Formats: sequence, structure tokens, C-alpha cells
Amino acid sequence: MNSAATVLYIEDDLHSQRLVKKLLTSQGYEVIVADDGLEGLSMARQHQPQLILIDINLPLLDGQEITTRLRSMPDFAHTPIIALTANNSPGSREQALVAGCNGFLTKPIDVGEFYGQIANYLKGHQEILSPTEQSRHLEQYSRRLVARLESKIQELQEANEKLRHLDQMKNNFIILASHELRTPLTLISGYAYLLKERAREEVDDASATDLHQIANGLNMGIDRLSSVVSDIINVSRIALGTLDLAIGPVKLPLVVNQILEEVGAVCAERSLTVTVRDLDKLPVIEGDGSQLRTALINVIGNAIKYTPNGGEITISGERMQGTVNLRIQDSGVGIPIEEQRRIFEQFHVLGAIEHHSSSKLGFKGGGLGLGLAIAKGIVEAHQGRIWVESRGHDPDQLPGSIFHILLPIYQTQL
Repeated sequence: MNSAATVLYIEDDLHSQRLVKKLLTSQGYEVIVADDGLEGLSMARQHQPQLILIDINLPLLDGQEITTRLRSMPDFAHTPIIALTANNSPGSREQALVAGCNGFLTKPIDVGEFYGQIANYLKGHQEILSPTEQSRHLEQYSRRLVARLESKIQELQEANEKLRHLDQMKNNFIILASHELRTPLTLISGYAYLLKERAREEVDDASATDLHQIANGLNMGIDRLSSVVSDIINVSRIALGTLDLAIGPVKLPLVVNQILEEVGAVCAERSLTVTVRDLDKLPVIEGDGSQLRTALINVIGNAIKYTPNGGEITISGERMQGTVNLRIQDSGVGIPIEEQRRIFEQFHVLGAIEHHSSSKLGFKGGGLGLGLAIAKGIVEAHQGRIWVESRGHDPDQLPGSIFHILLPIYQTQL
């Protein structure tokens, strides 16, 4: 009995798994089973087995390739690795040994000899090839690996090309669908306007009030849906590299003040203090004012969304060697360090989506996870940079976040 030894068996056949596990467990071995080579590599790292049994004909990576990979790891340089396979074709044994296996056993298993064979391999037994066999089969193995690698690279290139094509089709469809949505939105907006005009003509005050409320409710829904459609179009154009910029003079203080006027009611309702510093010292820059406004409102909106009621937001700027650096600092919940790169990815949403709220500027309010991705795309289209600093996420201590937007004063003509 060998209760101390752990055996990893890498095998995709369920019946073989059960048989080997039953046989070795009856002799006191601890047996861990992996269904394929990649899972086997992971389990080997996790459990550090004293012996590894491996089938040759495995999906994805075959047994010989997995053996070669294991031998490249310091922890398994001297671990007994035994091929256990039904493949007994000429050269199979030699190929397994040159790949790094210590031994070669065939199926069906000879139960009478199996226990002794495993014990011998654990004691250091190893099958040896002659120098001539070693050289010849190693060369064959190397050629096979190169051919298989070439085949896999070609498969990956073809798959990657298909993915690029599908991604472009997806983005084209999103843009077309978004444009199609704008047509009925325009129609609904027109009827909402007529409804509001009708309310002005209404003699009955109660009826006029009702019509006004209906029209206002319609317009709020239209504005929100229009914003979602615009976000989807923007992020798709950014992904396709078709975001067009109408370059002209941009006064950033004016853009920021316009945004703050829009969000003023929400900030007042949530008792958020917004402070603006040194923006009047910034020079006029070259850029697309409309697109930069979209980028800034997304970043400022993000600060509002993740700052609890009663918190503070500070927007400041400085000139730095041909660039301007805008800083949007909040006293909010902060951002986990491991998430600070990912927040600029499309559709990335902090927190659980089951707590999603329809309030875009409410505390931890909802969204599609596109705002910061759009801001990044617009800033980079202006040859700028955007990044975030935060000590981490803590809803109690409120470490806050600082978003930096670095924009060149003059656009380089490419």
C-alpha cells in the first residue's frame, strides 16, 4: 500500500478513468482525474502529484505535447510521467519517450502487472532509448510539432479573420439599427411637440396641465432613448475607426459650464457640491467641440453617479507643455485597483447588473457601460490620453477617484 503517493490521470475516456481510479485507489493511492491536457496542467500545478499517467490521444493538446510542457516546468522535471494508451502503432512508444515520458503502457490494462509497474515507476524505473533511436525519433517529433504548430497558427488566423468580419458586421448592424431607431424617435418627438402646443391652446386648465405632463413625460423618454442610441452609434464608430472629427477652436471652460448647467438640477437634488478651478486659465484648443462635450459629460456624469449624496466634485485644469490636463475629482466610492484599466472597455459595468437602475445620474445609477469607452475613444481620436487614479473601492471610507484627460492644444495633421 502507498497511501502517500498522489497520481494524476489525464484521460478523456470515462470508462478508463473509472477503471484506473478504482485499481489505484484500492492500493492506497490518491487518484486525481483530468479530462483533457489543459485541465491536467492546471491540476498538476495545484496538486503536485508524485506520478502522472497520461493518454496519448487527447483533444486540443495530445499526451506527448502535454508531457513536453510538463517537463519544461521545474516542479515536474523529474516527476514520473507514464503514457497509458491504446495507440500501439509503430513508433508510438518511441515518440512518447522522446517527448519526456518515463514509460509506455498499453490498453487494455494487465491488472496483474499494473500495480507492480506503477510502483516501479515511482521508485525511479525509466525506459531508455538507444542514442540512435533517440536522435531519429526526436527529429521526427520535432518535425511533427512544427507541422502541428503551423496548422494551429493557420486555424487561428482563419478564426481571427472570421471574428474580425463578424465584429465589423455587428458594428455595421448596430449603426444601421440605431439610425433606423432615430426615424420613429423623430416622429414621436414631433407628436410630443404638437401635444405640448395643443396644451397651450387648451382652455381648461386641468386638461392643459394633464397634456403638459404627458408631453413632458414623452420628451424625457425620448431624450433618454436618443442618448442611448447616440452612445451606441458613437461606440460602434469608435470600434470601426470611423469617428469623424470636425476640428475647430474649442473653449473647454465654456463646454464644462454648459455641462454643469445641464446636471445642475440633479446635483442640487442630491446635495452635490461642484467646484471649478483654474479652467479660465486654459488656452483655446483645437478639437471637435461636440465630441469633446460628449466625452466630458460622460466622465463628469460618471463622477456624479459614483459620489454619494452630499459629496464633492472638483473640476480643474492646467496647461502642460503643449497640452491641457483636465482633472475630474470626486469624493465617491472609488474604483477597485484591478478594475481601473477595464472601466474604459465597452460594456464594462462596475457592480452587479441586477442592481441596475434606470436613473443615469442617480447614485450608482444605470447605463450600458459605454460612457467611459466613448470618452476614451473620443480623447484618443484627438491624440490625447485618459486615465484614472483611485486608492481602491470602499463605500464606507469613500477614497474617491481622479480622472485625467490630457489633450493636445494643437492637432497634428497626420
